[in-house]
Amino acid sequence: MENGVVYGPTTEEDPGPGRGARRGLAFCFSRGRLPLRRLALKGLQLLLSLLAFVCEEVVSQCTLCGGLYFFEFVSCSAFLLSLLILIVYCTPVYDQVDSTKVKQSDFYITMGTGCVFLLASIIFVSTHDRTKAEIAATVFGFLASIMFLSDVVIMFCERRQESQMRKPEATRRAGPLTEPLNA
Repeated sequence: MENGVVYGPTTEEDPGPGRGARRGLAFCFSRGRLPLRRLALKGLQLLLSLLAFVCEEVVSQCTLCGGLYFFEFVSCSAFLLSLLILIVYCTPVYDQVDSTKVKQSDFYITMGTGCVFLLASIIFVSTHDRTKAEIAATVFGFLASIMFLSDVVIMFCERRQESQMRKPEATRRAGPLTEPLNA
């Protein structure tokens, strides 16, 4: 024991830059809380709402600016809200909050954002001047709203499956019980 034999097999040299635990910002991020398809949808929501916002910002003149300003507000808000939700899912913040509340908030925020984004895209299409930047912004707006609403449909289906799995066997039967309990 005096020569360090006890500690030899269990200790390891410095793992170097290629091995070991994640360092820096990579230590804070985790993708494992969302299934791959939901993570891809969240990424597409983020990207498409950003592209819609950027294309809308390129517009230099407008005849009826109300639709443009509403679309600008909604696309920027959609980008920030989708970024916030993605940060919550991918950082240790998720562990600090009740996961059912995070999922419920995600559902309602995504549903509201998708509906309002669709409305803003429809309004912007009806009021724009048909420039290339405006057309691109509306295309990205419609695509983003489709991504938001498809994510809502997926979350709704997952919630229904979870609630059906939690029901006891007696309540899963079709129709009411017609036999008395003491028969």
